[in-house]
Amino acid sequence: MTALLLALLALQTPVDEGTLVVREDTVEIAREGFRLTALRTAAGATRWTLASTARYNRTRPVVVLDPIVELGPDSNPASLEYNVADPREPLRILGQLARGRFAVRVLGRKTERARELPAPSPAAVLDDSVFALYLPVAWQARARPVAVTGLFPRAGRRDVLTAQDLGVEPTTLNRDPASLRHIIVSGGDNRLVHVWLGTDGRLTKVEIPSRRLVVERAPAS
Repeated sequence: MTALLLALLALQTPVDEGTLVVREDTVEIAREGFRLTALRTAAGATRWTLASTARYNRTRPVVVLDPIVELGPDSNPASLEYNVADPREPLRILGQLARGRFAVRVLGRKTERARELPAPSPAAVLDDSVFALYLPVAWQARARPVAVTGLFPRAGRRDVLTAQDLGVEPTTLNRDPASLRHIIVSGGDNRLVHVWLGTDGRLTKVEIPSRRLVVERAPAS
């Protein structure tokens, strides 16, 4: 963890917050605001909250995805509260980790269903349309590939992923040249995901070539 993140944590302020611009084939299809905060428990451990709001308004109806993931000191997901604002099928999704399994309840207008997903550590809650959730996966990456359990509660699936830290490499950010820490996440339905972090550990870009998606952090105003 960088000195900047440690200093922010000591002040008990948000560790990071920003806006991601989601583009498909260079066309903007959504904006996602996210906020990462840290909390010291009475026992002195650190727990994290990663909250995101992704708004898809390119087509109608407008859909808003609003997951809040609580992370334990080991960066594994402890719980999930997820509201899906879709007029066709609004959902509330609740998740809880217990004894190596992630229990998921999906509540609709007139329906309720439950299931358990095996969640061997390390694990991460993910979603095909919410991209700040890849940050905890990047935390797990090392120079050698690390197996990560990807939990997709809204889709009801579990992907076996591999995360690897390739170090600092050249890329672009908002069309400008940049040198960023490059993490690759392979496996599962998306096949390959590129996650890019700044030298301060902040999420800057996510790319999913198989879906022609590029998600970039908007410049601070």
